[in-house]
Amino acid sequence: MNFIAISAIYKFEMARFFRTMMQSIISPVISTSLYFVVFGAAIGSRIDNVEGVSYGSFIVPGLIMLSVMTQATSNASFGIYFPKFIGTIYELLSAPVSFLEITIGYVGAAATKAMFIGMIILGTAYMFVDIQIAHPAAMLAFLVLTCFSFSLLGFIIGIWAGNFEQLQLIPLLIITPLVFLGGSFYSITMLPPVWQSITMFNPVVYLISGFRWSFFGTADVGIGLSLFAIALFTAICLGAIWWIFRTGWRIRQ
Repeated sequence: MNFIAISAIYKFEMARFFRTMMQSIISPVISTSLYFVVFGAAIGSRIDNVEGVSYGSFIVPGLIMLSVMTQATSNASFGIYFPKFIGTIYELLSAPVSFLEITIGYVGAAATKAMFIGMIILGTAYMFVDIQIAHPAAMLAFLVLTCFSFSLLGFIIGIWAGNFEQLQLIPLLIITPLVFLGGSFYSITMLPPVWQSITMFNPVVYLISGFRWSFFGTADVGIGLSLFAIALFTAICLGAIWWIFRTGWRIRQ
């Protein structure tokens, strides 16, 4: 394992993040505050509690997952797309660096950025509502797995994208709607039976449900099923990346 190469890629990507650190911090803080004003105050005033939890506290895991998934996907996709766009990807491919080391460097940096944003949002949430984390270790584990898995997805998107418009296509038109429809701001049990069944086909439901369980000890689906879903998603992404580097799809072609 070439740890020097991994460290170089990781440090380069993190340096880009720190150059815009104030923007990276201010943006999620403002967005989270607006969500609490709109959902917590306007809607929360009409909902006493959800599954024994105040509505303002109930939406915190969903807010974190919304930002983490979109940030991890966007950071990883841009990180690998930009070298491909300007042509420096060929220097990386010709260097004595394996596809695993390239993936670890880019995905690791994107996951770190997403985790940093997630912790900022959690800290901002404490300013608005009282939050008690029932299972801190499980919360951290779900956060790390989600950041890692969606960074892998973003890495695939960055390789697939042929222009900057395509780079934003999946995060905006697929991931964000799935998160909103995946129980971020409501419990699945609040839906009619038919829609409960349909919602279960949304893979994001299992991630949000497991993450919410780590906060409040309640979940829409079993914790074991949530872990299986995120493990399966991660395995599929890893398999896709292995195939991409093995065939050179969208990289050497």
